Amino acid sequence: MDPGVALTALIFVVTYALIATERVDKTIAALLGGTAVVIVGIVDQEEAFGAIDLNVIFLLAGMMTMAAVLRRTGFFQWLAIRSVKVAGGEPFRLLIVLCVVVAGLSALLDNVTTVVLIAPVTLYIATALRVSPIPFLIAEILASNIGGAATLIGDPPNILIGSAAGLGFMEFLTNMGPISVAILVVYLVMTRVMFGRDLKVHADVRDAVLALDEREVLTDVPLLRLSLAVIGATIFGFIIATPLGLEAGTIALFGAAVLLLLSRLEIEPVLREVEWPTLFFFVGLFMLVEAVVHVGIIDAVADGLLQLTGGDPTVTTLGLLWLSGIVSAIVDNIPYTATMIPVVQQMGAAGLPLEPLWWSLALGADLGGNATIVGASANVVVAGMALKAGHGISFFHFLRYGLLVALVSLAMSTVYLYARYLL
Repeated sequence: MDPGVALTALIFVVTYALIATERVDKTIAALLGGTAVVIVGIVDQEEAFGAIDLNVIFLLAGMMTMAAVLRRTGFFQWLAIRSVKVAGGEPFRLLIVLCVVVAGLSALLDNVTTVVLIAPVTLYIATALRVSPIPFLIAEILASNIGGAATLIGDPPNILIGSAAGLGFMEFLTNMGPISVAILVVYLVMTRVMFGRDLKVHADVRDAVLALDEREVLTDVPLLRLSLAVIGATIFGFIIATPLGLEAGTIALFGAAVLLLLSRLEIEPVLREVEWPTLFFFVGLFMLVEAVVHVGIIDAVADGLLQLTGGDPTVTTLGLLWLSGIVSAIVDNIPYTATMIPVVQQMGAAGLPLEPLWWSLALGADLGGNATIVGASANVVVAGMALKAGHGISFFHFLRYGLLVALVSLAMSTVYLYARYLL
């Protein structure tokens, strides 16, 4: 084996191992791996930096900034109390309401941002109702990954795929939206069996929570109206971006800048709430994957997959779906997707139809990430927040629910892909 290939593979495997085992913070691991390939001379600095997809970075940064402004209005606390009242204080109905809210917000913001905002709200509700927050948090994680699969901006793997493939907001919505909604409906039915027996609340506690006035938690109504208007305009901008020749990152940054300007908030406190570790995680990952592409490993993987499937479009597409689902259950779906994008591009260059392959990769990575607590960034984020609040979610406790939901989701996606693109 060529020494450069062997060294790249070693750096890549060590980096993934550090990310998967969480022995080192995943951002530090990605940055170490990304800079190591430059330092040892596998790729030069210009190539590595040029591989950083700024459209992805700016899209996430812009949406996180707008969410940070919206957080200041009390909107999410208001949403919590309204959810309790819509559910009549009944914990199972509340779980359904929260899952629908989380899935919807995950499609419109992104699922990492959504769970960062909703998890504290859920902990607040559970404390008020004197019930365990763990069933609610697990249910919300699963709903966030299902809802996030529906749009370009909903799940980080979709952002990566959309940027690499030139697919816009409407392409994702029309191709990923229908199956995401169908899976969400089936999942909501499943929640009765999975969580129903764990959700009980005393009547006096329920009445006390229902007596809360949600209007009292709204701290800045004018800023709320402004934030919702700008976020709505930004989402509309995503829809029309492709015909205008603009990238989603440009639209998101513009929306964030407009909101900061009109809100007249001090910029530094707002920017401190942006998930900078996530953004730098992407930076390191892009650099590392560029090295893997550069030495020819990706070409070899693509050739191996084509030989294994005989180049048959149906077998390759459905095989990619299940491979993506299985691998994304083991490692975070972001590094997996970043690695597989050039593999899919190479298979397209070999003559396979690209469109079903992109949707197969997206569905597998998004939905397979539900299987384990380390399968997606949203899972890891919520688990950390729960542990900090004194409610740890163990790997095997989550697996009991996540694996079943992931398998059902992938089975439904198999039927959908075959019926829509492969018949």
